[in-house]
Amino acid sequence: MTIQDPSESSELKTEIMRQIEQRGVLSFAEYMTLCLYHPQYGYYTSPRSRIGKQGDFFTSSSVHSLFGRLVARQIKQLWQLLGEGPFTLVEQGAGEGYLCLDILDGLAEEAPDFYAQLDYRIVEVSCDHRHRQQQRLASHIEAGRISWCTFDELKPFSGCFVSNELVDAFPVHLVEKKNNELLEVMVTCVDGEFKEEFGPLTDPRLSDYFDLSQQPLVEGNRAEVNLAALDWIKQVGQLLQRGAVLTIDYGYPAAELLAPWRRAGTLLCYHRHESSDNPYQHIGCQDITAHINFSVLETVGRDQGLETLYFGEQYRFLMGLGFLEELVRLQALETDPQRAQALRMTLKNLIMPDGGMGESFKVLLQGKGLGTPDLLCARTIREIGLPPSAC
Repeated sequence: MTIQDPSESSELKTEIMRQIEQRGVLSFAEYMTLCLYHPQYGYYTSPRSRIGKQGDFFTSSSVHSLFGRLVARQIKQLWQLLGEGPFTLVEQGAGEGYLCLDILDGLAEEAPDFYAQLDYRIVEVSCDHRHRQQQRLASHIEAGRISWCTFDELKPFSGCFVSNELVDAFPVHLVEKKNNELLEVMVTCVDGEFKEEFGPLTDPRLSDYFDLSQQPLVEGNRAEVNLAALDWIKQVGQLLQRGAVLTIDYGYPAAELLAPWRRAGTLLCYHRHESSDNPYQHIGCQDITAHINFSVLETVGRDQGLETLYFGEQYRFLMGLGFLEELVRLQALETDPQRAQALRMTLKNLIMPDGGMGESFKVLLQGKGLGTPDLLCARTIREIGLPPSAC
């Protein structure tokens, strides 16, 4: 008698095995696509709790509303740079809708003139996520500020394209360098279990990727190649007529991502707030991610007219937008010492530099037709200073 593992989708595992039987092997990118985005059983497309205590991981926007409200300040400055007219804000992969809610709440309170001209478009592939977003964002839907679409339905626009923890979940190819040759990791099935084997590269762009990164793969090392990210930034750059692309995610410049000491790559899986490097368990019930290569996003972006205006750690980005001032203000509103301490500890998660969200998450802001403005997020610690009550 076989007992089904409740933390695994037997239907999805059977479907993947069927495709392997028909085709012999799958590239890891194809396997990851099925695990995450299968229309019925994929991790992101089937109904489940993914974010928060009841899910598998936290995002910055789920930690506290201050994150989205500070992002809103940077978006407001972009609106001002574009002349304070009608403004399209596109968010792809909005998850539970926390970031959208906090951005719109912040703008409605702090910049009602901007809010009244804002067209917020959510690009969402998950029906489950869309349903959750519509429930959470009801008041802004009633105000006529939000609509939904697919990526293919987007038309050229002026404004801002924002994503938070999107690109790390794009399916990646896995490659290794053996005997001075790049080989691709393929997925097969042996005795009902998924196994890896090596094969020739399935896409010539896989070898070009390391030239694009200006960082060769070291002999014996494994790396993820996110070709989908290259296509994505190219398409976004073509859609954006004037404005900015704001990408928030965990990753590194190429020199650090492909450093010789990073022998096994960065692939990680998240299930019930536990991480592992095994993508062949909890099929359809765990997140699979890889750190992104910000260098190639910048390089491909420049080919589409996107100039890098800011790149740095999340804690620097938030500090520039007024994190310290807001922390002091929020603490002053809290009269209970225990709740004030809990607030400090919660917000601390957003800026912790030592391996926390503050350092592992990076922010890339690319502009088109904006020149080289002095961005709010780029304010230095010296320029910000400390609020009097924080000294």
